[in-house]
Amino acid sequence: MIAGVALALLLPLAIKGFFLFQLTLALIYAVAILGLNLLTGFNGQFSLGHSAFYAIGAYTAAILMDQADVAYYWTLPAAGAACFIVGFLFGLPALRLEGLYLALATFALAIATPQLLKSTPLEPWTGGVQGIVILKPEAPLGLPLNSDQWLYYFTMLTAALMYAGAVNLMKSRTGRAIMAIRDNPIAASAMGVNVALYKSLTFGVSALYTGVAGALGALTVQFVAPDSFTFNLAIALFVGLVIGGVGSIPGTLLGGLFILFVPNIAEELSKGLAQAVYGFILIAVIYLMPSGAAGLIRLIVGRTARSRSQPVHFETASRSARLTRETPMSSSTSGDENAK
Repeated sequence: MIAGVALALLLPLAIKGFFLFQLTLALIYAVAILGLNLLTGFNGQFSLGHSAFYAIGAYTAAILMDQADVAYYWTLPAAGAACFIVGFLFGLPALRLEGLYLALATFALAIATPQLLKSTPLEPWTGGVQGIVILKPEAPLGLPLNSDQWLYYFTMLTAALMYAGAVNLMKSRTGRAIMAIRDNPIAASAMGVNVALYKSLTFGVSALYTGVAGALGALTVQFVAPDSFTFNLAIALFVGLVIGGVGSIPGTLLGGLFILFVPNIAEELSKGLAQAVYGFILIAVIYLMPSGAAGLIRLIVGRTARSRSQPVHFETASRSARLTRETPMSSSTSGDENAK
């Protein structure tokens, strides 16, 4: 883990340009997938509409920077708060829905959001189909970093805080209640857990994470438009969740890398059949890693630990067998001496 953190810190000093931009986006997608994982992986609520919360967070940051001249770092808590309110309010009527019906409701949210952003009443704020162009922030305090490097470090710091918050949340009493609802809502209610409240709060917290990711995405891309937040983005986030591992917090990092780089790799392999190649890669990965990348890593670590412990068990067993063979001989010898 220390080596991974050191590599992440030193990486922007070794690479520049478009690849650093892609790594920043992958980290942003990982935060968005983390928000979806809190809802689906830990609470059991199925969602296909997190692209809507991503769009709300992006537009909140863009509008505040473009029209209110708010500093970019203040747009993150504003985007998170706006998405928390929207997610909590959406979660209240969604309490009556479960499984496929909840998925259809969130699907409708993902489909409707881009159209609402294009609507005439909201056009003075959203810019309509033309969107909003914003400036990329510069490094503060005279740091010897260009805007891409500073944005990478800023995103990395924000993601670290978000991941630390998610880990602490899941280890707390609230996190145990959230997971209890996923495992058995009736048993959780019998133990005194307010199922309706916790489901709505989880929906809000999940939207908060995705909204902060959307604000970071707006800062990185420097442009927001309704067509950037279609249902394809919601599917991509869901794919990243499954690939990284449902219910795994570290696996969301691998999910973010997958949904950003694998489609590009598929396009390089075959431009005419890029979608087919991507589908084949996706099927192969799911077949090889049915529990996601996090499950595969746990399996490899477990087998490695068992293989390392096997020689010790074999040596112990050999020593026990040797003592067992020697024990009857010593007892028979003592019996002969007593007879004599």
